[in-house]
Amino acid sequence: MAVEQPPVTAGMDERAWLAAYDPRAYTPVAVTVDVVALTLRHGSLHVLLVERAGPPYQGSWALPGGFLRAGEEGLDEAAARELAEETGLHGSSDAEAALSRIHLEQLGTYGAPDRDPRMHVVSVAYLAFAPDLPDPQAGSDAATAAWHPVTALDLRPPTGRSPAAGGPVDTHGGGVDGPAGPSAEAAQPHTAQPHTAQPHTEEPDDGRPAPIALAFDHARILADGLDRARAKIEYSPLATAFLRHDFTIPELRAVYEAVWDEKLHPGNFHRKVLSVPGFVESTGTTTERGGARGGPRARNYCAGDAQLLHPALLRPTREDEIR
Repeated sequence: MAVEQPPVTAGMDERAWLAAYDPRAYTPVAVTVDVVALTLRHGSLHVLLVERAGPPYQGSWALPGGFLRAGEEGLDEAAARELAEETGLHGSSDAEAALSRIHLEQLGTYGAPDRDPRMHVVSVAYLAFAPDLPDPQAGSDAATAAWHPVTALDLRPPTGRSPAAGGPVDTHGGGVDGPAGPSAEAAQPHTAQPHTAQPHTEEPDDGRPAPIALAFDHARILADGLDRARAKIEYSPLATAFLRHDFTIPELRAVYEAVWDEKLHPGNFHRKVLSVPGFVESTGTTTERGGARGGPRARNYCAGDAQLLHPALLRPTREDEIR
């Protein structure tokens, strides 16, 4: 039976109207935050994943995240809390300083009605860049947390059927959501069902292990996060967020190579970086020793004050397209 809201009349007292307001008129929707946390480890781009300790998707790997503590925190606070808990920074003596070095931005909103078998769950995803994060610690709903190279992950959506939705799982449907009005279908109660979506398990032809499939629609969220990261370091100085305060140009080049998954010409990259006003600034110091071949010591740089890179540092493939 539908619950009617109090009528709105001219000159009506707002407090009286709110006192009569009944939130049961609308189907409950839960809000979560999920974090695409990227860092460089052993020269390659890694993402933080947690192994789910319980259903749904028990035993599957997923992005770190959790439910918004309604009435207690905002979305940005929830994302920072989840990131601190899963990375092991929560409660550490230098947690505040370490978190201040992490770039955290909102990535998008994902709200397909069948993305979670428990109920209609809307996820606000965040993208984080960080240098040298520690080995992670599993949170309350995770059995294990670990850094995984992004090249080892299956970024395709899972296949199968979702009993809750009564149809094929389509993590590409209902993508980054816009405003939508209530519908008769949305007003129907949601019955939680065990998920039956199956990950892709084909073994690669070259003998490598099968790529890791992710729970929910996290493959799509991660793919969107990687696209954002790859594009953003073209026109903003955010590549420096992967590095400590002092860094060398070769270390900065390693960030671009890892994020873009492309080898760059050292000399051309060095010239382009120094030609962008405000991108990097010399610290006036050098490394303690030369490179692997014992050459001259490299100069140290730090992030400059530029907010945008002009000219932009385009990916080699993008340069070819523009030409």
